[in-house]
Amino acid sequence: MPRAPLWRAIVALVAVAASLYLALTQSPRLGLDLKGGTQIVLETKDSPTVKADEAATRRAVEVLRQRVDALGVSEPSLAQAGDRRIVVELPGVRDPREAAAVIGRTAQLTVHPVTGETDRAGRAAPAADGSRTLPDPDRPGGHLKLGPTVLTGDGVKNADAVLDQQTLNGWYVTLDFRGGAAADWADVTGKAACAPQGAPERRVAIVLDGKVISAPGVNADVSCGTGITGGSTQITGGFDEDEARDLAALVKGGALPVPVEVVEQRTVGPTLGAAAIEASTRAALIGLALTGLFIVVVYRLLGALATVALVLYGLMAYAALLAVGATLTLPGLAGFVLAIGMAVDANVLVFERAREEYLGPRALRPDREPRASAAPRSMAKALHTGFTKAWSAVVDSNVTTLLAAGLLFFFATGPVKGFGVTLSIGVLVSMVASFVVTRALAEAAVRHRFVRARPHLTGLAGAGRVRTLLARRDPQLVRHRRRWLGASALLVAVAVAGIVVRGLDLGVEFTGGRMVEYSTSRSVDADTARAAVADAGFPHAVVQESGDGETADITVRTGDLTDAEQQRIKEALAGPGGEVTVERDERIGPSLGDELRHKALIALGIAVAAQLLYLSVRFRWTFATAAVAAMVHDVLLVVGLFAWLGKTVDSVFLAAVLTVIGYSVNDTVVVFDRVREARRRDPRADLAALANQAVLRTLPRTVNTGMGALFVLAALAVLGGDSLADFAVALIAGVLLGMASTVSVAVPGAVLLERRNPAPPRPARTSDGRGPAGPPAARRRSGDSGAVV
Repeated sequence: MPRAPLWRAIVALVAVAASLYLALTQSPRLGLDLKGGTQIVLETKDSPTVKADEAATRRAVEVLRQRVDALGVSEPSLAQAGDRRIVVELPGVRDPREAAAVIGRTAQLTVHPVTGETDRAGRAAPAADGSRTLPDPDRPGGHLKLGPTVLTGDGVKNADAVLDQQTLNGWYVTLDFRGGAAADWADVTGKAACAPQGAPERRVAIVLDGKVISAPGVNADVSCGTGITGGSTQITGGFDEDEARDLAALVKGGALPVPVEVVEQRTVGPTLGAAAIEASTRAALIGLALTGLFIVVVYRLLGALATVALVLYGLMAYAALLAVGATLTLPGLAGFVLAIGMAVDANVLVFERAREEYLGPRALRPDREPRASAAPRSMAKALHTGFTKAWSAVVDSNVTTLLAAGLLFFFATGPVKGFGVTLSIGVLVSMVASFVVTRALAEAAVRHRFVRARPHLTGLAGAGRVRTLLARRDPQLVRHRRRWLGASALLVAVAVAGIVVRGLDLGVEFTGGRMVEYSTSRSVDADTARAAVADAGFPHAVVQESGDGETADITVRTGDLTDAEQQRIKEALAGPGGEVTVERDERIGPSLGDELRHKALIALGIAVAAQLLYLSVRFRWTFATAAVAAMVHDVLLVVGLFAWLGKTVDSVFLAAVLTVIGYSVNDTVVVFDRVREARRRDPRADLAALANQAVLRTLPRTVNTGMGALFVLAALAVLGGDSLADFAVALIAGVLLGMASTVSVAVPGAVLLERRNPAPPRPARTSDGRGPAGPPAARRRSGDSGAVV
């Protein structure tokens, strides 16, 4: 076996073995919607300077959201309840009481110069300038006299827990200061450096919530009057790993504007019922099985090997999610669905290009019989060429998707961040699965003597029905580009009209609403309660079991309810639950608050700009603009469809829209890659003709990939239950629109923009990119097959 296939086979075996080990030895972290978690109810209290009103509580929610994210708790849910309460739900927390203690801390960080030492306890409450006397952490029984506050936690830009690997003195916390805070730190340490060695005035105290957590002395190498520059410092205090991480999370999240008190702590069940989760899992498995069967029917032996690689891809992606500790939620699984689609697409793209190489001129005119004198082609060489030629399209489409996913991870929070994590991992693993696992299996198969003697078994020897139909009719799709653009503009106008006229039915996650907790005389599980609430006219209400270990209540969260509607829900629950009493009834704010939505929109805007920049570099700004226009077209049509149908827009729909964005760009990039390749081969050819050829030659891949995705989505829509029906509908619309917009928006838009802003002429190049291409006849005389690959 040649060295390269052997290397790929070894890498594939190692990746699969490591993934299998992780999958068998670790358990997944499931989110609130799949498993439930811990619910902590906080109540804000007045401070000496700030009243705990509705505005202060709202600011506290955003600080807590950052704090929970910094603690490493993935996919939390935070919502304001009334004017002074905050409901925090945390999935998969190992020690809920410790989490509640950390979350509830005020985290007021201050820095003070030390003015002296004393053995007597002085005034612990701070004076107006912040000066006070507090116990010395380094001298039991001693106290430190602290001067006025010179720096607060607002000046800290970042905080990280770090293990001291040089001196092995345990964990410490690094602080990075922003703006003027760095100068303040240099000033206070510069003044301390002027004191004699060993004097208490040479120390600087760092205080958190009224306790000195560290009071280090300034080193002898620090100059008097200059201080510690560079805008950073370290907090040491004999921390273990958990203490260092908690402290970094508190400092990084910022101080609460008002103190909070934990008034209640309980466990909550999943927002999706067990029946819904089981139905969704069954539907996803059926859909994937149908996708695999379809790929086998179309590509035969290579399709069967690709299906095996797809199963191994699922194993590797699952193991990667376990390795990074990601929390699996429904929006996160949406990213997984898109990544599976891209893994299927990469395989289909490779096989179609290998089929073109193997068929030669018959790939362009499959209705013609091959010449008797035509020499048989090498399947191994055709497959190698297919992987080589498909590489640029796969990389470009995956990079554009990774740009969006990565920026969503770094800038967004909540379910949008979870989507970015899952999609990033899925895309990276899909490239390994396609270009290592699938390639290793396919190359081993086509080198076998039995397969070489029967090329029809591989699926490469036949042109396929779609390619044969296109060759027979030779449609000129790009010729009517103005009609395509006009029809697309009309559809966008209809979608925008739906958004403006009918509006969007925002879910309780966006709008807030009412949370009512019911206690029943008979035990009622969440699935039964959810069905009763739906029968009462509230199919989109969030229904959970909740309790403190001794009792189990039913919590219903929905939009604004009138008292009469609340009574209707109570009566509906009385059927299965017997006597029903209302334990709690209060107004709640949105769990996807203004700041979270603001961050998500910023992340999305940056992601689109990054995609535009990348596509401009890889192609040209005209192509990049057309691709982004097609993506916006698809998103507007999906949102408009939901507006006209009156369907609820919630976090699951948000995940579906993000998936549509990734799929739309991916489909467009594949076509543009063909156009770029054809222009390099013949720069003087008519762009519209080249674009039309590119569309026709990639259409078999588009149809096969779309069919593979639609099998999964159709199964989710029909068998997945109400929880996934709207998600599947949005994605089905997105897949169909993504396929259509490439032809109706992206390609026509690129042709029009290129004609108005033509690219500078470039010398023609051969298909391998080595130099100028000669006339077609000369190329044919030199032995070139003439196949376009």
